[in-house]
Amino acid sequence: MFVGNLPSDASEDGVRELFSEFGTVRSIQLASDVFTGKCRGFGFIEMEGHEARAAIAGLDGKTFGGKPLKVRYEDTRGRGRGGKKRRRR
Repeated sequence: MFVGNLPSDASEDGVRELFSEFGTVRSIQLASDVFTGKCRGFGFIEMEGHEARAAIAGLDGKTFGGKPLKVRYEDTRGRGRGGKKRRRR
């Protein structure tokens, strides 16, 4: 799943705690700023399908760290693989 609009002070532990209310969190990847190490406001969470749907329904729009979350299903498998660029002639 994609989670957006996270506060800059969001941590993996805090996000895991929030999502674990809906089931087992397999993995969390928060995007962080290279220089400051702070959260860039989005990340990806992996959960079982039915648990993920419950998390989306329960957390999309919910306030976390003073900001309304954006939680969406996103299948990241298969991205960046295959497909060749066409060469212009």
